[in-house]
Amino acid sequence: QVQLVESGGGSVQAGGSLRLSCAASGRTYSVFCIGWFRQAPGKEREGVAAIYTTGGSTYYADSVKGRFTISQDNAKNTVTVYLQIDSLQPEDTGMYYCAAGPGGNPADPGWYGYWGQGTQVTVSS
Repeated sequence: QVQLVESGGGSVQAGGSLRLSCAASGRTYSVFCIGWFRQAPGKEREGVAAIYTTGGSTYYADSVKGRFTISQDNAKNTVTVYLQIDSLQPEDTGMYYCAAGPGGNPADPGWYGYWGQGTQVTVSS
């Protein structure tokens, strides 16, 4: 099993920044990709960024390129993945989830077997 805990969400004004964290523990050696998804009310879950824990390759959705930065910090038995969000816009509002899986299509939630509970991001104009 892999446990994922997100933190760092909050309410900010447009133009502000947030750094979300995803702490992964447990059998982290069994997953090779950790991704961030967001879901706004009434909308489908959207993959916004992902990182391959071995090698550090990254993926970004076109809608967030240039504003979102994903990174990781590996420690013994724990992997922490960060999502730096700059120039926040109201359309960035939603619940942000991190997910872990073996790889495949980083934007497809079906490739991920483990999910955190989410952290809320609210951006006001």
